[in-house]
Amino acid sequence: MKDEKIRRIVLSALLAALVCVATIVIQLPSPMNGYVNLGDCFVLISAWLLGPWYGAAASGIGSMFADVFTGYTHYAPGTLVIKGLMAMAAGLLFKMLKRKNSYLAMIFSGIASEAIMVAGYFLYAGLILGKGLFGDAGAALSIPGNCFQAIVGMVAGIAIMFVLKKTKTDEKLIGKK
Repeated sequence: MKDEKIRRIVLSALLAALVCVATIVIQLPSPMNGYVNLGDCFVLISAWLLGPWYGAAASGIGSMFADVFTGYTHYAPGTLVIKGLMAMAAGLLFKMLKRKNSYLAMIFSGIASEAIMVAGYFLYAGLILGKGLFGDAGAALSIPGNCFQAIVGMVAGIAIMFVLKKTKTDEKLIGKK
């Protein structure tokens, strides 16, 4: 294996662990009931640093393990797919838009990615888990909280990437010269 491929695999494993830990450990009280975690922040960072494929693997696996470790195993299959798709979309859009302005690319790719998360959990809870899409206990009740989660994840992810870019750590991590 080439050094570049090994570096990406190791960084993917590290980011999967960070996604998992940020989801489990870092919990901020939410005005929408419950709490908001920083897992989405690292899902986006994984996509922006690793690209769509490795980012999707790190994000999906890390988020899925967070569900398993916290007792939400019924969400684990959906989380694997939803967070993987989030990272894939963010990675592909970021790669396409990055040439013009990397911060705008982060914003647009983050918005698209987080829209996938909100829609994905709405559909998963409503159709797969049987909560129904609307009604007293419908999946639509989770939309405001997921939107708040999305905003927090995007703002934190962009802030961390700003620091990584200022120190050129992002280039050192992925092996750019």
